[in-house]
Amino acid sequence: MTFTRMQSPPGRPTLQPLQGKQRRFLGKLSLVIAGGMFIDGFILGGIGVVMPSITEDLQLSAAWQGLIGASALIGIFFGGPLGGYLADKVGRKPMFTFTLAVFLIGSVAQFFIADAAMLFFVRLLMGMAIGADYAIGWPLLAEFAPARLRGKLLAIQEVAWYVGYLFSYAMGYALVSSITIDWQIVLGLSTIPSVIVFLMRLGTPESPRWLMSKGRTKEAEAIAAEFMTEEEQRDLREEKVRKSSFRLLFSPEHIKTTTFVSVFWICNVTPYFAIATFAPVVLTQFGLKDGLTGALALNGIVVLGSMASVLLIERVGRRKLAIPPFWISAAALLLVALFAGASPTVVILCFLVFSFFNAVSTALTGVYPGEVFPTEIRGAGVGFATAASRIGAAVGTFVLPVSMEGLGVATTMVFAAAVSIIGGVVSHFLAPETKGLVLSEASGGSNRK
Repeated sequence: MTFTRMQSPPGRPTLQPLQGKQRRFLGKLSLVIAGGMFIDGFILGGIGVVMPSITEDLQLSAAWQGLIGASALIGIFFGGPLGGYLADKVGRKPMFTFTLAVFLIGSVAQFFIADAAMLFFVRLLMGMAIGADYAIGWPLLAEFAPARLRGKLLAIQEVAWYVGYLFSYAMGYALVSSITIDWQIVLGLSTIPSVIVFLMRLGTPESPRWLMSKGRTKEAEAIAAEFMTEEEQRDLREEKVRKSSFRLLFSPEHIKTTTFVSVFWICNVTPYFAIATFAPVVLTQFGLKDGLTGALALNGIVVLGSMASVLLIERVGRRKLAIPPFWISAAALLLVALFAGASPTVVILCFLVFSFFNAVSTALTGVYPGEVFPTEIRGAGVGFATAASRIGAAVGTFVLPVSMEGLGVATTMVFAAAVSIIGGVVSHFLAPETKGLVLSEASGGSNRK
């Protein structure tokens, strides 16, 4: 049985079991949001394994390789803020299904790609939908989830992303290795999960917290009574009618929160995307004969790392999972730089360590953004942080092949380690602890340690 904490007199908290309908709804909502995250990972993961085939077929230059590898990330940069702004303005519900429709259109279009420019445009469009989905799904789940389960449920979304990424990578690897198959088909297979999740999202209710922030109290209370615990219903009454504005993200009240979430996300995903997208090429240059197999192992490890966060987040809290992994990741990348000419076994072990601990911390990028922004700018906050993170990820993905060719692998790994160090320093000073707090308390952001 699943329990959530009730308000009680000083002493031990009272545990209130989730009712059957609440439990089923929360499970379904988590599933359909995780489905979107799975598709996000599936779309982004598939490109890495077929990049050698695309390069050969379309005769891509290093610049075009970087652009196509970064195309979805560039799309996320635009889609995150736009989707978050619309989610705060028109509601979570209508945008929740619209993003899946775009996924579906883009997935089908990938079957018919004939040149580099078309591939870049389609992946850009799909990236915009991914960015919007981040800014809609996470706030929606955070606004329904009870306090003691919120972190775990949000972190599970990152597991779904990694599983989608790994599944796409593994499937593409198997298809490319065993049979002759066009890369368009490998990319277009995202059509299947897109159809399933689109149908499952139909009929999802609007967020009561968003309704309350818009003054639609009766609608909010009716939905809350049906799907939220008593503790969350009491906290819902703390929501005030406030005007949403993108500029609030940079107001004195919220600038520290915006800075922390953005830098935290940038420093987690920049080295990951750069290395993961071109993992076969990177590992081959380090002397590993079968770069694809090594890349598959790296992606399997990140699933384990994200699952570790799910298991630990409500036990040890956010800060202990967010900060130490940055230092461990930096050390692993520096060792790669120092022993770039050593045995491939040493290199792959360091990359495995980096992948695991980077995933532990990155799982918090699905937790913090949904918790620390208030309802009226939660979508915009998640969207802006998404965009900021993808600037780093896109730049890293574009620069990595050029840097590997021009500066060498050792220097490239030093730069990647420096990004992790910056993330560790900023998180040490700004990362809040939101474990066990109801959402109105958690949205105090980085002012709370």
